[in-house]
Amino acid sequence: MTLYSGRPGTAEGRLEKEIRTYDYLDELKIPYERVDHEAAETMEACKAADDSLGVEMCKNLMLCNRQKTAFYMLLMPGDKKFKTKELSAQINSARLSFADGEDMVKYLDIIPGSLSIMGLINDKNNDVKLLIDEDVLKAEYIGCHPCVNTSSLKILTSDIVEKFIPSTGHDFTTVHLVGED
Repeated sequence: MTLYSGRPGTAEGRLEKEIRTYDYLDELKIPYERVDHEAAETMEACKAADDSLGVEMCKNLMLCNRQKTAFYMLLMPGDKKFKTKELSAQINSARLSFADGEDMVKYLDIIPGSLSIMGLINDKNNDVKLLIDEDVLKAEYIGCHPCVNTSSLKILTSDIVEKFIPSTGHDFTTVHLVGED
């Protein structure tokens, strides 16, 4: 995989939502490194991109309550196990489950396998609450997709927290996930 600094030289063959992500980051003057790759739909498939970028991709989960009246995006280290009960207690939301693909598209303009914090630029009504595991915040960089799973980005965590998230009108809740069996 070739490591690039910044956006692709051309938009040819790229989805509009990917280009919109690069435009947004560039407007905020947030530098990023990028690799292009085959579609990566699992954490295992992200491993080669991780190695090229020198960062571990975040595991991104879109969750909702049973009534589908509250939606959450959870960013956590890729190697942690997710336990619904552990998170539910911290955010006072019982019966969390995974949101379906239609909800990902409706609220974030992202299809399953491409979920990323970058989707918050598409959530104009702040329908999705952002939850970030404390270990993600401790890392120097965050690895994520630019709203498609055929490219991966490496961005300073401080730029995500101090520039990107506030610019989307969102805030976030820090959570502590043990993730052990």
